[in-house]
Amino acid sequence: MKRASLRVCAGLVCAAAISAAGQSTRAQDLGLSGPARLAADSLKADIAALETYRPGYQFWQQIFTIPDGSIVFGGANDGRLLAVFPTKGDWTNPGVWRDPSLAAVVPNEDLPSKLDDRRARVAEWLEPVVGSVLHNPTRGDFLLPSAQRYGRFLQEWGAIYERFGVPAELGLAQAVIESGLAGDRRSEARAIGFCQWLPANWKRLNQLAPAVIEGNNQTTQAPYCAAYLTVLATKYGSFIPALSDHHSGGVNVGRVLINGERLGGETTREQYLLGSQFTRDLRRIDLYGFRDLYRTYGPRSYLYSEMVFGNMSTVRHLITSTPQVPIFAMRVPRAMSLSDIARQTRLSADEVRRYNPALVKRVPAQADLYLPLYVRAFGPDVSFWHRPANAKYTAALTDFLALDYPSERWDDGSLVPVLRNFEKRFRETKSEEGTVMATVLAFVIDDGESSGRREILASFRADGNIHTLFDQALLQRVNTNLNQLECSTDALQVTLGGNGCPDGR
Repeated sequence: MKRASLRVCAGLVCAAAISAAGQSTRAQDLGLSGPARLAADSLKADIAALETYRPGYQFWQQIFTIPDGSIVFGGANDGRLLAVFPTKGDWTNPGVWRDPSLAAVVPNEDLPSKLDDRRARVAEWLEPVVGSVLHNPTRGDFLLPSAQRYGRFLQEWGAIYERFGVPAELGLAQAVIESGLAGDRRSEARAIGFCQWLPANWKRLNQLAPAVIEGNNQTTQAPYCAAYLTVLATKYGSFIPALSDHHSGGVNVGRVLINGERLGGETTREQYLLGSQFTRDLRRIDLYGFRDLYRTYGPRSYLYSEMVFGNMSTVRHLITSTPQVPIFAMRVPRAMSLSDIARQTRLSADEVRRYNPALVKRVPAQADLYLPLYVRAFGPDVSFWHRPANAKYTAALTDFLALDYPSERWDDGSLVPVLRNFEKRFRETKSEEGTVMATVLAFVIDDGESSGRREILASFRADGNIHTLFDQALLQRVNTNLNQLECSTDALQVTLGGNGCPDGR
């Protein structure tokens, strides 16, 4: 690719490409010290909260960095890697243990043949020695092929995220979890690409945006994914519930927050972490009996935020271990065919598609074309992440990130005039990033007015039956915890392999 780029570089264009490749694209270098500082403070507080409530969150970096075909065990209290077992193979092999001293906890007996039962049995043996454990199948094949193809773009994509007040490693870690960095990834529910939005959402954004949005291009998606995450993080004052809202929806997160408030959480961050733990406990105690308290907020919803935070280190490793290259964006005034682009740039069709996964035959008019260099003939340069943000945008984003209203105000509609004012301010910045923020704010306001979330959460907060069910659930959890404590005491009185409470208490 480098040789092909040199053949078409000329004069100032080539110098610009080389300069952009060598420069840092961190937000603080591009005039966003205010937003960057606010985002860093929020991230620091989130990590501190996870260290308190979910100290094993670093465990999840193992899942996407080890090829498929293994079960990883780690400590829930510190995230350290304990063992990597093959899904098919010998689990008594000492080589599977990352901490060899733990091999002795597995007694010399046959393990269950069913994989889920085998995982549960090993967890039972480990927990008396190391405390609670986490275990999960590896999913490296979800990320590693795309990381090889697209890993060179991470620094550029990170600069895009930071322009919207989202720490680069956090935003890209969400893309790792959602899509494995593949722009054309589709879920079973037909969600598309980088941050896995449904086609209906991209369609609505396209109606609101002045330029054409191609949902399968990561560099097109990244600004919208980032802007949406920063809106949610501003709503909640934390990236933790913001990520969960993206995954499981605002209604589910709203219920979790209300439950967490009733449990005594003082901040939104605490309310979310307490409420989500409450939900996980209730699902284990009586999946359907307490369902009205959490509905479709499930195990993956509970784990989602810590999976993202745990994979920030995965992103850092990919960036430092992969040579990074620039991405330039041109807004094409007319439709342009793949063959024309390849001919004029002397890049292979595969290389052009590496930058533009959405490109099958042609780039539509008023959409963005991405290349390793700027070609004036293809349209104006809209690579906003290569330039300092203008003063109006920086001021608008700083003020927006500093908003401090309860999330209930966002849900009940009373904050709409404030959000409309920011939509106007961002649009008036006459900048690419300001246009994206204005478009996403319009989308969020429209969704809040049409989704039914306001009515559902208002009913959940006021419903006397929900209050009664909450009190019953809280009592049931206390009784269950007391029984489990009894069982643990019984188990310590026998052996490490003792079952404890064989009567099922």
